Amino acid sequence: MTVAPELTRQSGTEAVRDAIETTAPKSSRADNLRSADPSAYGLPSGREEDWKFSPLSRLEDLLAGQPSDAQLVWQTDLPDGVTLDRVGADDPLLASVPLPVDRPSALAVSQSGGAIVLRVAADTVVDRPAVIRLSGTGQSVHAHLVVDVAAHASATVVIEHTGSATLAEEISVLVGDGARLRLIGLHTWDDDALHAGHVGIRVGRDATIESTHVSLGGAVVRIVETVEYAGPGGDAWLSGLYFAGDDQHLEHRLFVDHSQPRCRSNVMYKGALLGATARTVWVGDVLIRAAAEGTDTYELNRNLILSPGARADSVPNLEIETGQIEGAGHASATGRFDDEQLFYLQARGIDPVQARRLVAQGFFADVIARIGLPEVQERLTTTIDRRLSTADLTFERSSA
Repeated sequence: MTVAPELTRQSGTEAVRDAIETTAPKSSRADNLRSADPSAYGLPSGREEDWKFSPLSRLEDLLAGQPSDAQLVWQTDLPDGVTLDRVGADDPLLASVPLPVDRPSALAVSQSGGAIVLRVAADTVVDRPAVIRLSGTGQSVHAHLVVDVAAHASATVVIEHTGSATLAEEISVLVGDGARLRLIGLHTWDDDALHAGHVGIRVGRDATIESTHVSLGGAVVRIVETVEYAGPGGDAWLSGLYFAGDDQHLEHRLFVDHSQPRCRSNVMYKGALLGATARTVWVGDVLIRAAAEGTDTYELNRNLILSPGARADSVPNLEIETGQIEGAGHASATGRFDDEQLFYLQARGIDPVQARRLVAQGFFADVIARIGLPEVQERLTTTIDRRLSTADLTFERSSA
């Protein structure tokens, strides 16, 4: 088992000391480029920090950004109080959303000719989830979706991707002052799909975002999620689950930019890898700026290796510019089954293969519980159980 060093929750002074030691050699995330112009980024070479883990050879068509009329098919189930309409590229709303962070998201904005906007009016409490299902088989598909939850509103939004498209996507999320949004992204693509997306979230004063992304399908899925705060008192709960099989590359990158005082963030991502060529990447960056006094942040990533040869990269980063914080820390670990858990189950008469299957099922339980929608939780549990039931989980530690 390879276990990455862990940082437990720390006081402000301890976190500042460790952050200086661990992040001084690298440049600040505060300096990263943000632009809606694809030419500002150019084509990545693989030497860039943001692209060094990505399979660029498999993303050539997506990064080329050729104009295309291809579109995804939209199916919606919208409750009362939620509207969906299209706006042009010159709409004032689009000038106020978070900017793209890389070439695919800039291409998505520039090639979409506008955006689809899902709106929840101020002071509206939506009684059931708003569901958007995006499917298709087109090449060079570009999409821009804006989720605009106005002040003191409360809603749940589910966005699911299916089919075998090559998609560059920008999802802009605005959570107004005092509002609450639960956002669930389900990436259940066909085996040949390519998807690079950016989820740019802005959290208002005393607002809350609970965002969960689940990646189970696709040949290559690369999701970048960023959070910025527009006022003090904001909360961001970011969760994720990914399960990679042979020839799959599933990559999740997060950047939480604490620029306002008394805000909180909590990140928990878990992944499993089944197959010798399975590959996952998780990068979690947190920046606490000098003005963000009273920040409370923590991020955790766990990866379970179910096959010899599979590879998981896990990179947590913490950058702190003020010592006046409540707490900050991160934890990362990658390994195989917990021997104590297996021993406990086998001591009660459960055979080794079934014991491994139960441990793997339980591994995802706390992330799935965060989703908060029983129908989605049951569906994910069933999908994971099905994949585990056909897997060869008999390999021993010495086989690595």
